[in-house]
Amino acid sequence: MTGIHITDIESAINYWRTKAPSVEGAALPPPTRALAEVYAVMAFERRPEIDEAALSAAAWQAWLTWYESTPDTPCIAICSTSQGDEVCKGCGRTFAEVQHWTEMQPVQKRATWRRITQEGSAWRFNKYAERAAERQA
Repeated sequence: MTGIHITDIESAINYWRTKAPSVEGAALPPPTRALAEVYAVMAFERRPEIDEAALSAAAWQAWLTWYESTPDTPCIAICSTSQGDEVCKGCGRTFAEVQHWTEMQPVQKRATWRRITQEGSAWRFNKYAERAAERQA
């Protein structure tokens, strides 16, 4: 089963720190606190991923709000899977991921984003990086 990676929890915390900074001397705002609790447990237990079902309702909602602020698809409109490639040269997704993207859950999409970003071999990360940046803006 695909889980939420600790780097996504960290990114969501940073999103909320910018969106709703804590006032000096005050407690963390609820979304930041909920995510920080998850992050602390993951760090303490040395877990790189956590199942979405393990998140409190507040942490899950805070994560989803952050997720909605990220680009939905890695597509840069150069799809080689339509030409028979098993992995798209443009975005790095597999044929199955391209075909089922709209049906995938947020956690599955983030796992795909993480994989293609780590691989960094798709054209969106090199040859056509500027096109990808324009499409996300």
